Amino acid sequence: MRSSRISPPLCPARLHTSPPNCAIYITNRVPGMVCLNSLRSLIPAAVRGLIRQNRIHVRNTSGMSAGYNQANVVILHKSLADDFEKFCQANSGPLPLLYRSGPGERKCPPLSGDSDIRTDCLLYRRYEDGVYAESLASLESYTEQLRDMVTFYLGCSFSFESAVEKLGVPVRNVEQERNVSMYKTAVRCYEVGKFSCNLVVTMRPIPQDKLEAAVIATHPMKKYHGAPVHIGSPDFLGIKDLQKADYGDVVEMRPGDVPVFWACGVTGVEAVVSCKSPLAFTHSPGCMFITDVKNEDAPDPCTEEGPIVVQISSDPLHYSLVSQRIAEKIRSLEEIVGIDPGNRGIKNLLIKDELLKCCLSLSHAKSVLITTGFPTHYQQVPPEETDGPPGAIAMAAMFQALGKKVAIVTDEHAIDMNRKIVEDAIAQGVLKTAVPLLSYKGETPNSALEFLCENGDPSAPRFDHLVAIERAGRASDGNYYNARKINIKHLVDPIDDLFVAAQTIPGISTTGIGDGGNELGTGKVKKAVKKYIRNGDTIACDVAADFTVIAGVSNWGGYAVSCALYLLNSCEIHERYLRKATGFPKLSERETWASSLPSIQKEEKLLAILVNHGIRSGVSGNLAMEVDGLPFYNAHSDMIKQLLEITV
Repeated sequence: MRSSRISPPLCPARLHTSPPNCAIYITNRVPGMVCLNSLRSLIPAAVRGLIRQNRIHVRNTSGMSAGYNQANVVILHKSLADDFEKFCQANSGPLPLLYRSGPGERKCPPLSGDSDIRTDCLLYRRYEDGVYAESLASLESYTEQLRDMVTFYLGCSFSFESAVEKLGVPVRNVEQERNVSMYKTAVRCYEVGKFSCNLVVTMRPIPQDKLEAAVIATHPMKKYHGAPVHIGSPDFLGIKDLQKADYGDVVEMRPGDVPVFWACGVTGVEAVVSCKSPLAFTHSPGCMFITDVKNEDAPDPCTEEGPIVVQISSDPLHYSLVSQRIAEKIRSLEEIVGIDPGNRGIKNLLIKDELLKCCLSLSHAKSVLITTGFPTHYQQVPPEETDGPPGAIAMAAMFQALGKKVAIVTDEHAIDMNRKIVEDAIAQGVLKTAVPLLSYKGETPNSALEFLCENGDPSAPRFDHLVAIERAGRASDGNYYNARKINIKHLVDPIDDLFVAAQTIPGISTTGIGDGGNELGTGKVKKAVKKYIRNGDTIACDVAADFTVIAGVSNWGGYAVSCALYLLNSCEIHERYLRKATGFPKLSERETWASSLPSIQKEEKLLAILVNHGIRSGVSGNLAMEVDGLPFYNAHSDMIKQLLEITV
C-alpha cells in the first residue's frame, strides 16, 4: 500500500514532491524497480499492480502497455458533474469522454475489470478552490470525500503513440524517455457553467516527411484526440517558447522535425482550476490511468475522406489539413478555370495546387485585403475594365459569410466609382453588407508598413492575407503595361508596394490572380510570361505573390476562390482543424455560405451594374455584357455553372 502523500525526505526509491509543471522526480533506481522497456510489453493489469506497489521508477506512463489506451482523470463533486460532462461534449477534441462514474464509484467497468481509481494512477494532484495544493501517490486517505465525487475518464494521446510508430513515425518523447511536452494556448474552449479555460496541447516533433503518416495514424482515433489541431509555428497558438513547457518535459527536436500539436486532456486540469471547486483531483499530467482496452482504431490510408497535409507558409511555418476528396474537387476547379479561351499561352503559367494552397491560407485568415482595378482603357473615362471587380466582389461575399473582415484597396481616382458599384451590388442582392474601400498613395518610405500594420509595427499586422485580382502589376522597369504594351503608369497607384512590404512581415500571405502575366502577384511566373506571352518581355509583372492563381479570365479565378473556400469550410477535417477541435462544428452554417457563392443571376446583375457605370470589356473595349471580349452568355455563365456543379 502506498503512502497517501509524497513528502520528502523519502528513502532513495521514493518520489519527491512535484512542482506544478512536472510529473515525478526520481532519485535512483533500486532493486525491484521495473524499467520502461519491460513496461512496454506488460498488460495493463500488471502495470497497475506495479503502480500500487510503488515499483515503477519512470516519471510518466508514455509507452507503457503499448497498444492499450490510456486516460486522463478528473474527479469533481457530483454537483459539478453534469456541467463538466457538457463541457467535455462541447470540446470533444481535448476532452473525449470515455466514461463517467457514479458518485463514489472506484471502478470503471467499460475500461478495466479490476481497477481502483484511488491507487491506479502513477501520480495525482489535489486542488482546493482551483489552486494546486499537492501531489499524491494515492487517494486512499480521501476515500470518504470520494463518496460524493464523480470520476471522468478522458481519452489520452499516449494511446495513439503505438499506432504512429507502426507507420514508421518516431515518437521523440518515448525515444528520449521523457514526458510529452504540454503547453497552454490562447485558444478559448467553449464555456459551460463554471468551466471556462483555454485549450492545452501536446507537442510532438515529427520529421517533415512523416507528417502525413502521423496525421493518417491519429485521424481515426477520435476517442484519443484524433488528428493534430496545428502543425507548424507555435505562434499561431499563442505559445511563445517551446523551451518552456507548462506541463511535462521539453522534448528535443531533431534536424528536419516539425512541431505538431494535438489537443490535450490536461485541458481538463485547466477546467478544474477555472471552476474553483473546494476540492478536486486530477491525474498528474503524464501520469495516466492505463485501461484494458486495446487500441483498434486502425488508420485507413486509402479512404478518400482521409486527410492530406499541405504546407501553406514557410515563414512562419504553417501547414493545414483537408480531406483528399475536397482537395480533388479544388484541383478540378483549378483545372476548369485554367482554360485559355484566347489562346494566349496562359497554360504555360499554371502552377499545380496554387488554388488549393492559397485558399487554405485564406481559410485561416481572419482579415483579408483585396485589390483590383486595371485601367487598360487609358483613353476612356472610366479607364477600368469589366474583369476584376466581379471576381473581387465574389470573394468578398464569401469572406463576409465566413466571418472574416474584408476591405478593398484601389486607385484613388476609382474610389467613388467603386463605392457606387458596391452600393448597387448590395441593393440588388449581390453583396449582403458594404465592403470598406481604401486608397493607397505610398507617399513616404514607411507608408506601406504603416498601412499594413498597427502603428507601423510588423508584429501587429492589420491583414492576414492580401489578394490581387486583375490588378495592374509593376514591370521590372517600374512601369505598368496593358497587354498591348501601352504604359498606363499615370493611372495606377503604387499598391504593389503593399505586396512587396508584406514579404517582410511575418504572418501576412499574398495571392495574385491573373490571366496574362501583367497582373500584380504574377511575378512568381515572370520567366514563363516572358517566354510564352505576347509582349511578355515588356509587360511581365515583377512583383511576386506567395500564391499565383492563373485563370482564362481573372474573374473566373475569383469565382474559384469563393467556391474553394465553401468546400474547405464544409470539409469536416479542415473545419475541425480551423477551430482546433474546440467548440461545436460550424457545418450548420453551410446554407449561409452557399447563399454567398457566385451564381449566374448574381454575376449577370453585377456585370450590368458595371456597364451602367461605363466600364468596358478588356479585350474589345465594348460597353456591353461581356468580359475580355467573351459574352456573358454562354461563355461566363457556362463557367459559373461548371464551378457550381463541382462545388454544390
